[in-house]
Amino acid sequence: MSNPINVFSEIGKLKTVLIHRPWEELENLTPDLLERLLFDEIPFQKVAAQEHDTFKVQLQTNGVEVLYIEDLVAQTLDENPNLRDQFIDKFIKEAKIKKSFREKYRSFLAKKKNLDMVKHMISGTKKFDLKIEVTDDNPFITEPLPNILFQRDPFASVGNGATVHKMWAETRNRETLFSDFVLKNNSRFANQLTFYYNRKDHRHVEGGDIMVLNKKTLVIGLSQRTEMKAIKLIAKRIFKDEKTTFEKIVVINLPKSRAFMHLDTVFTNIDYDKFIVHPLIFDYINQFKLWEITKAGKEKIKKNLQDYLGELVGKKVKLIKCGGDDQIAAGREQWNDGTNCLAIAPGKVIAYERNHVTIDLLKKAGVKVLTIPSSELSRGRGGPRCMSMPLVREDI
Repeated sequence: MSNPINVFSEIGKLKTVLIHRPWEELENLTPDLLERLLFDEIPFQKVAAQEHDTFKVQLQTNGVEVLYIEDLVAQTLDENPNLRDQFIDKFIKEAKIKKSFREKYRSFLAKKKNLDMVKHMISGTKKFDLKIEVTDDNPFITEPLPNILFQRDPFASVGNGATVHKMWAETRNRETLFSDFVLKNNSRFANQLTFYYNRKDHRHVEGGDIMVLNKKTLVIGLSQRTEMKAIKLIAKRIFKDEKTTFEKIVVINLPKSRAFMHLDTVFTNIDYDKFIVHPLIFDYINQFKLWEITKAGKEKIKKNLQDYLGELVGKKVKLIKCGGDDQIAAGREQWNDGTNCLAIAPGKVIAYERNHVTIDLLKKAGVKVLTIPSSELSRGRGGPRCMSMPLVREDI
């Protein structure tokens, strides 16, 4: 039987991927909620869903099996009806629902079929929906989970195992309930995976900071949202795994700002020797602090980032700057996730069509670019890589 998770690179031909189709959680965003829920704008749900469907079609047209997290959770509940009450209880507890609303909310969920129930857990539930009078400034019984659109973050596929995360923002921690439930209980995954991190571990880590460079090397960003103690714990568990092929974890210390939110907003591996990078990276190229963690311990690396990446991949590395040398294009296209492409094969990526300057540069570098519309998806500040979690890639 093949491994349900097999990811030993960022660029191996993509065979299976996990995504989430945006639903009413976007409709439940309001200006007052944006900062707390980590959104800058309110996407138009209807158009965002249509754009996301185009993303799915591009994946399927290129031979990728597409799975939806909401479908997998519902399927897992169908397979394990004995776990339904426990799953609801855990969601209610972590949603911090007021005691006076819990039984009414539980009854509301219990009457729904599994898929509909999961969608409502994600979309949020208004007091209005349960005919509860709003007597304070909070119209929700449970707030929406709009960031679940970005399936890259709640967990990461690492080799034949996974890391299930404790998210930086409390508003996102419920997202990991769904992936954790699926990976541990769905017949496709249950009892077949090694977990290198768990959602109840204490330190923050998010999947946008984890890059599986090759069979020997993981690269993890030390960012605003991923802590060194979490990285060290992942390393400890990986090196305890007798079956692992990973020999080193490279830590890159990122500037702690929203512009450098995750490693994949700084650079993304798109071919054997090519990375697409944040336009500011060249201002910092000699300033990124680098460490290697191996079984022998942690060592500081005193090398230029570009040269060091070349050593890791065994080739001279080409860095393709998002937006090129035009300061205006670079700023615009970085804001619209020009760095955040998804490689579906070596030198073949899916990108947002609006980032035309970056796309031209990629094509000139020999990269095949498939595009999707993103007038609304890009309002969430995450690109095709952020929206997807590879589960199976061919080895390279």
